[in-house]
Amino acid sequence: MSAAVDYPVSLAVEDFVPVLLTTVGVLLLRHSVPERRAVLAAAVLIGCGGAAKATAKLLAATGHGDHAWLRGMLFPLLTLGFGLLCLILMRQGGRVPLWLRILVPGLIAVCTAGAVLSGDPIVFLVSTTVFATLAGIRLIGTARRRGDIVAANLFGLQLLVFFILGSLASRPDQTVALQWGEQLSNTVAQAAFAYAAWRLATASQHPATDPTQETR
Repeated sequence: MSAAVDYPVSLAVEDFVPVLLTTVGVLLLRHSVPERRAVLAAAVLIGCGGAAKATAKLLAATGHGDHAWLRGMLFPLLTLGFGLLCLILMRQGGRVPLWLRILVPGLIAVCTAGAVLSGDPIVFLVSTTVFATLAGIRLIGTARRRGDIVAANLFGLQLLVFFILGSLASRPDQTVALQWGEQLSNTVAQAAFAYAAWRLATASQHPATDPTQETR
């Protein structure tokens, strides 16, 4: 199939929307944690990874060739971004748990070796999934502790769609209709993530006067 058939221009352009929503959502998390510069770095890595894949789609759709190196940047950059975000969110009492300090660099190293040996960056999907899952679970827990069930459910929705899309993306018969379904679902999920992050940011800037509300 030609690139134009695989990636209509409209489909390629829409792919930038969930990337923007995810990046904005991560940036909003800066208001919920003290490590704002680290969150900014995570947002840049995640945003660049998604933008690289979307740009590759757009170039293919407009007849400018298949740039495998751009597509291949997606999961390595997502791994670094979500790995960093995971370390930030899981910090407790100013310290990151020892098991996580071992897991993040260790898994990145293993996936890097696997990608080099196999010649395929898709290996980084494993580390991306692990780090994104840990970060999502942490965000769900944080929202619940703050009594924001809406945000907790939205973070849970985003995580559920992440797993569903991961299985759909592995299917070989990627029709245009299927890709539209995947991208629109991803857009809804990332919009939910961004809104949930905004709710956490708003709560952090305007904390409740009753401290018992934080644990309800």
